[in-house]
Formats: sequence, structure tokens, C-alpha cells
Amino acid sequence: MATSEIRPRRWTRAEYERLIEVGFFQPGEPIELIGGQLMVSEPQGRRHAWALAIVDHRLRAALGSGWTVRTQMPVDLDEESEPEPDLAVVPGNPEAQPVRHPARLALIVEVAESSLAGDRRDKGSLYARAGLADYWIVNLVDRCVEVYRAPVSDPAAPYGWRYASVTMLRPGETVSPLAAPGARIPIADLLP
Repeated sequence: MATSEIRPRRWTRAEYERLIEVGFFQPGEPIELIGGQLMVSEPQGRRHAWALAIVDHRLRAALGSGWTVRTQMPVDLDEESEPEPDLAVVPGNPEAQPVRHPARLALIVEVAESSLAGDRRDKGSLYARAGLADYWIVNLVDRCVEVYRAPVSDPAAPYGWRYASVTMLRPGETVSPLAAPGARIPIADLLP
């Protein structure tokens, strides 16, 4: 008797988008394509939603015109990933961008409470694999902002990549996006 290995079916971004187009998912269903797998996003609590609104407001104020801050919208990372990060900063104004999900990203920010471990390990590895130079986690558990930079290959990481530089910033310190070093944001302003 022949045996076969059971393995998950991996999806491409094109297949995922086709499923959306034909109405396979219910409106508002919290699904993301992460590394070829369809993942259910965690529900958003009050504190997470409040922090997300604060970070969105502060980023927009600090960056000014010439940048688009997208809130919980899909981004095209690679052929098997279309996550919906809490915030994604894209160069340019929205009306000047093509009608598709952006692939050229200046910064991704995740607001983390219950998702902290996954945002560090899985999403961090995924964003590093995509070559994203600047990834922040607004850590509501420890009241800090974790800044991840310098993606490097690492076969032990979930998606084969990780960030070589990790800095924990606390109230009293500031952070600047790599793409806009003149935009200095106090850490205390990013934490509820």
C-alpha cells in the first residue's frame, strides 16, 4: 500500500485575489494570505482599535504630504503573500497611485497586544523576506515601540528571513521612519 504525505495546499496571490473576486469569502471576513496560507486575523479589541487610530493620526501628522498612510488594507509583498498590516506607509499621494495594492512600501506598523508573538516571529520574517527595510511593532503589552531593520537571510526563521537590527524604544525617546528621517515622532505619542 502506497503512503502519501498530507501537506497544506499553498495559494498564490493571483489565486487568492480570484477567490475574492468570485465572492468566496464573506464581506468583512478577516482573511489574509500569508506565505501561501490563508490565515484568519485576530479580532480587534477596543484598546487595539484606539491605539491604531492614534498611530495613524501621528504618522500622518509627522509625514505630511507626499505619503499615503493605509490602514488595514492589503499590500502585495510577493507571489504568495497579501497581508493587511495595521498601517502601511507608501510614497506618493493616493490619487497618483495605480489601482492595485501597493508593493513599494516605506514602512509597515503592526499594533500588537494578543498578536505580539506572531507579529514578531511570523510577520517579521515575512516582511524581512519581502525586503521591507523598516518595520515597527507598537507593543501595547510592554508599552514600547519595537523597530526592526536590516533584513537578513536566516534559514531558521519562519519564512527564511529575519531582521538583524531590533531596537526597543520607550516613552522619552523618538523614532523616525528610514524613508523620512526628518519626521521625528515621540514614542509617548504612539502609545495610548
